[in-house]
Amino acid sequence: MALDIDHLKQWIGRTESRDDIAAATPVQALSATLDRDDPVPQPGDPVPPCWHWLYFLPLHRQSEIGADGHPKRGGFLPPVLLPRRMWAGSRMAFHRPLCIGSPITRVSRIADVSGKQGRSGSLIFVRVRHEVSDDGGLVLTDEHDIVYRDNPKPGDPLPPAQAAPAEHEWIRTIQPDDVLLFRYSALTFNGHRIHYDRRYVTEVEGYPGLVVHGPLLATLLLDLLRRNLPEATVARFAFRALKPTFDTQAFDVCGRRADDGKTIHLWARHEDGALAMDATAHLA
Repeated sequence: MALDIDHLKQWIGRTESRDDIAAATPVQALSATLDRDDPVPQPGDPVPPCWHWLYFLPLHRQSEIGADGHPKRGGFLPPVLLPRRMWAGSRMAFHRPLCIGSPITRVSRIADVSGKQGRSGSLIFVRVRHEVSDDGGLVLTDEHDIVYRDNPKPGDPLPPAQAAPAEHEWIRTIQPDDVLLFRYSALTFNGHRIHYDRRYVTEVEGYPGLVVHGPLLATLLLDLLRRNLPEATVARFAFRALKPTFDTQAFDVCGRRADDGKTIHLWARHEDGALAMDATAHLA
């Protein structure tokens, strides 16, 4: 598929601003979805790191939704014609707590658009920088990497799997299912059909099963940290999605502390030992 990268680069610098309230109910609902026994959130309580994804939801009209369940291409994001869209990673800095009940604003900017040829065809990368503020100023920054690619063709080579680390300090096994993925899609108002429409994901996009959301994997990694270091404050967090995870098998979320006690290596691995997501958290 021919792609006009120069045309897509014209989106660099575009901005979008959204307002919201850091409501308590989505936090309580995600806590239940992750099988946590948290107290009912109260005004002023901190929102856990990465749970800012519960706000500024994509409220597009039904007529604006494309065949894959995402909004149609164009608008704030560049109109990339490649059919597959995946969350490739993020880099976050948490400057102050995001507190329940606060009016919040997110300013988003297209930071970069680039392309390259991969093993199975063209790839387009879009980097979006989000800045979330409350009445006191900047709360967090989140640089989000999106990758677009074509659907696979018969005979396309599979990317080589990277082995996950053998040693861990903490581990939790997750058995994903339709309900977990549906609830997370509902909480983030994510209409992408690869996460809940089994016929679409297998027959149209060619995946073997429902795809576990990249942000859900990242949230489960930080949730593992919170379960083992409940008093810790995360100052920075970065992750890369390396291999798709499906609801056809269980996966492990793992972690271990570095010698400095402030750097936490976190990762998700498949049953065959392949590394699905690699992440690092830095504690305050």
